[in-house]
Amino acid sequence: MKRELKKRRNLLATEKVSEVDWKDTALLRKFISDRGKIRARRVTGLTPQQQRQVATAIKNAREMALLPYPARGR
Repeated sequence: MKRELKKRRNLLATEKVSEVDWKDTALLRKFISDRGKIRARRVTGLTPQQQRQVATAIKNAREMALLPYPARGR
């Protein structure tokens, strides 16, 4: 039995964002899981270039203490 995969929409394209800014935490939080991990490209539906931009912006926002680092598992 083959599973039907739902096509993920590109969130940056729907919000008409051309350049990802690390100060836009409301947008970046949509690409972070509840545990603080960056969501995979197959989950977000972004292009490889957009995924790299988002990952870099999230890492910069974490350094500036605007976003949390991933929670440590036990």
